[in-house]
Amino acid sequence: MSLTNDQIAIVQTTFETIAPRASEVASLFYARLFEIAPHVRPLFAHSMDEQGTKLMQMIAIAVRNLHNLGDIVPAVQALGERHVKYGVQAADYDTVGTALLWTLEQGLGEAFTLEVKAAWATTYAILATTAIGSHYTQN
Repeated sequence: MSLTNDQIAIVQTTFETIAPRASEVASLFYARLFEIAPHVRPLFAHSMDEQGTKLMQMIAIAVRNLHNLGDIVPAVQALGERHVKYGVQAADYDTVGTALLWTLEQGLGEAFTLEVKAAWATTYAILATTAIGSHYTQN
């Protein structure tokens, strides 16, 4: 799975649109995440403002490095390892992806086209697959 240059441009451009509203976007994301997956709420022991800042910073780093994803693989793998320690399940990554796409749809409005959705879905799938890596075993 890889991103085309067009998909990279779409993700970078649309992120630039929502980045100035990072705090609002993060709050919207977590509200949606906890609505569709209330079981994950206890995994977030820290300040949600701080968590939202970390989320948006992580997304910004990923978006900036879409042309060179190999540069951030170690950091994404380490993030996945930390998530295992926090109690995140592999299936939770799908829920996070759903919440992310919903948040983007809300934040972008009519600019959230099928093409934009596909570009972000592919981006998230690549990052989630990297984060999950071999940290979870099949039972």
